[in-house]
Amino acid sequence: MPEEIAMLLLASIIGGTVVLSYAIRAWSVRARSRAAAELPKGLDQRLERIEQAVDAIAIEVERISEGQRFTTKLLADRAETPPSRRLS
Repeated sequence: MPEEIAMLLLASIIGGTVVLSYAIRAWSVRARSRAAAELPKGLDQRLERIEQAVDAIAIEVERISEGQRFTTKLLADRAETPPSRRLS
């Protein structure tokens, strides 16, 4: 095979690979942007409600833990009190 044909074949393979990789990259970017654009309507409102619910749950958990700390403190204070003082 003459050198000119071999070089032309090599250049064609490299050029085709570059063009094909560019086309695949452009297709994947377009597919990702299309998927991001097709979010369901009302998703922002739903996420806002979820955020509010999580905040409310966090407040309730803090109240529960505060009650647990108070009960633990009362029980610890009771254990430190001598038995003779508890009866009176």
